[in-house]
Amino acid sequence: MDLSRQECIKLLKDEENQKDLFRKADDIRKQFVGDEVHLRGLIEFSNICRNNCLYCGIRRGNKIVTRYHMSEEELIETAKKAAGIGFKTIVMQSGEDLYYDCDRMCRIIEAIKKFDVAITLSIGERTYNEYKAWRNAGADRYLMRIETTDKDLYHKLDPLMSWQHRFDCLMMIKELGYELGSGIMVGLPEQSIESIADDLLFLKNIGVDMAGIGPFIPHPQTPLASEQGGSLNLALRTMAVMRILMNDINIPATTAMESLHPKGRIMALQAGANVVMPNVTEGEYRRFYELYPGKICVNDTPIHCRSCIGMKIEAIGRKIGTGFGGHKK
Repeated sequence: MDLSRQECIKLLKDEENQKDLFRKADDIRKQFVGDEVHLRGLIEFSNICRNNCLYCGIRRGNKIVTRYHMSEEELIETAKKAAGIGFKTIVMQSGEDLYYDCDRMCRIIEAIKKFDVAITLSIGERTYNEYKAWRNAGADRYLMRIETTDKDLYHKLDPLMSWQHRFDCLMMIKELGYELGSGIMVGLPEQSIESIADDLLFLKNIGVDMAGIGPFIPHPQTPLASEQGGSLNLALRTMAVMRILMNDINIPATTAMESLHPKGRIMALQAGANVVMPNVTEGEYRRFYELYPGKICVNDTPIHCRSCIGMKIEAIGRKIGTGFGGHKK
């Protein structure tokens, strides 16, 4: 459905009628992508990052965090276990850790692909040749959030990074035939409602297959520690407008929403979302991969996480997807 910039702004600002907005987004979700909720098994395999984004808990400048990266064998075994308990998509996410070079990632992708799963990579800005090699090795999807289309704000929050280069990376990924995932952060310092509307129209214009909307949560070990943080309701309204704009894409109920409210992910599923990414990372790694504070389920096992979210999904009359859950255009 087409919405003008002004219509997006009006919906984003309208707190009084947000329940109506959520119902409309949920109806569109049901009509275009059905009642299945697709589960993606999330492996956070390294918290080492070359970047120094002001909002991120694993930024290069954080000297307090305990750093780690999984070995190839450990990562592959974690994916095997996740496939064994029913996950049909494995999401491999990390900081921008160049230890995982092109050849190492190819070996990992080829090994995990043998478990009959779809593979999503979320490892940041790389070269065209790396993206191409990983696609040829079997990677299906790539997730890289643009965070904001306000270039001045982007450069303020992501020192030494280039918004244009990030956009170019998204276009490379799309050209190579990946399902393209991107998204934004809502509630950033100095971010306006008008800017969020521009973000949503940007995601529609580049034709993303998946859009993640997450609230900004200040991390105490970052320069933005004293900032106010984003509103869950604004994040939900943003997500609902995204569903109205792009009827048939995949939209995750992001874990950060549940860090702000005990039912955050369920609220998101009832306002347009159709994907959940339970954490299948094991042991202390869960605690060390802290992009924002208050991360949920840090002491849980992958089996418990899958069982828990499965019961919540069924309790609202939805069902867990049985296929790979790609974007059916």
